[in-house]
Amino acid sequence: MLASASYKPFARLLHWIVAILVIATIPAGQIMIREGLDRGTQDALFIFHKNVGVVILLLVITRLVYRAFNPAPPLPASIPPLQRHIAEINHWLLYALLIVMGVSGYVRVSAGGFPLEVFDAMGIPKLVAKSDPIAEIAQSIHFYTRIALIPLILLHIGAALYHAVLKRDGVFSRMAPWPTRR
Repeated sequence: MLASASYKPFARLLHWIVAILVIATIPAGQIMIREGLDRGTQDALFIFHKNVGVVILLLVITRLVYRAFNPAPPLPASIPPLQRHIAEINHWLLYALLIVMGVSGYVRVSAGGFPLEVFDAMGIPKLVAKSDPIAEIAQSIHFYTRIALIPLILLHIGAALYHAVLKRDGVFSRMAPWPTRR
């Protein structure tokens, strides 16, 4: 394995928490809208999906603020320029689409007049008034953004596996959930 600078522990923690939560909310979102699903399961999935979605949004914003003050470590010099460029575009698109997903989901729930149980219990007021037309637009944005987001996630996971298993060039270990030696 080639030596490569690693992300700081807080960046790794945020990355892996967001990754786990996103990977958990995708199937929940797919299953919760199925016809014929029993109401108890559907309600539990909706509660999970919408509340965790807001948490993901807050964590992604935290990650971007943190990254503004703690830039990503440079990739190893062995990474070809085209691969660097694709990786950078993919990372920024992931951030952007996760924010769009979180905001559109929040607007859909709030404008639709639905509760955000965890945040309502904490007394956090809704930032969007009830409006069916706004809720419908937000729902469409949420739906179509998912179509773009899932392939980007798969590309990110595929690239991580490529570097971890095939190349073994230190790229994966930069963000590995376990500490790495330099």
